[in-house]
Amino acid sequence: MRAYGLTDVGCRRQDNQDSWTIRHLDGGAALLVVCDGMGGAQAGSVASSVAVEAFAEAVEASAGSAAPEGRDRWEELLRDACRAANEKVYRLSLERREYEGMGTTLVAALVLPGGVCFLNVGDSRGYVLENHSICQATVDHSLVQMLVDRGEITPAQARVHPQKNLITRALGVEGHVECDLTWLEPGEGSRLLLCSDGLSNVLEDRTILELSGQDGSPEGFCRTLLELTLERGAPDNVTVVLAQL
Repeated sequence: MRAYGLTDVGCRRQDNQDSWTIRHLDGGAALLVVCDGMGGAQAGSVASSVAVEAFAEAVEASAGSAAPEGRDRWEELLRDACRAANEKVYRLSLERREYEGMGTTLVAALVLPGGVCFLNVGDSRGYVLENHSICQATVDHSLVQMLVDRGEITPAQARVHPQKNLITRALGVEGHVECDLTWLEPGEGSRLLLCSDGLSNVLEDRTILELSGQDGSPEGFCRTLLELTLERGAPDNVTVVLAQL
C-alpha cells in the first residue's frame, strides 16, 4: 500500500484547524485519519491534533500488543480508540477556558488484509475509488444530510444549503460520542480517499473521480485535488489523505 496526505489553510482562513496522520501497523495493516477542528482558531487546531494523536496511539497500542482476530474485535478496538480520543479532547475543553466548547470531526480508515473499516464522527468523509467509480463510504453527521434522509431536500440542494456546515455529531463536545463503522472490501488497485469538508464542499464526487485518472501516484492525485480546490476559492481548510491498495 502506498499512501500520502497533505493539508492547506485554504484561501480565506488565517489558521489551519485540520490534522491528519498515516500509521503503518503490524501485520500489514495501516491506519489513515483526518480531523477537522472547531471552536476558534487555537481551540480547533488543538482539538483536531489531540484527537488524531490520541486515536492513532490507541489503535497502535491495541494492535501492537496482539493483533485482534475477526471484525468484531477490530471494531471494538476502533470504538475504544474513538472513546479515548473523545475523552481527551473533552477533558481539555473543561480544564482550559480558551478551549471551552471545542470539538472536531474524525474520519479514519483501518486497512487490513481482508478489508477496510471506515469510522466517522461528523462530516469529514471517506471514499473508495475503483473500477472507474466513486463510492462515499461514510455518511455525514450533518443537518443537511438529515434533511436529505428525510426527503426534505435533494443532495444537490444540500450542497448550497445555507446551513450545510452545521454538524449533528462531533468528537470532544460531550463526555460520550457515537461513531459509525462501515466495512468494505475494495479490490487491489483501489484508492481510499479521506478528506475534510474543505475539499468535499468544493469538489463534487464526479470531479474527484475525473481527476483520479490524471496522475497514478497518491502524491500526484492529492496535489491535483488540492490545486483545483484552491483554484475554486477554498473557503475552508483543505485536507486530503489517499491510499493506493
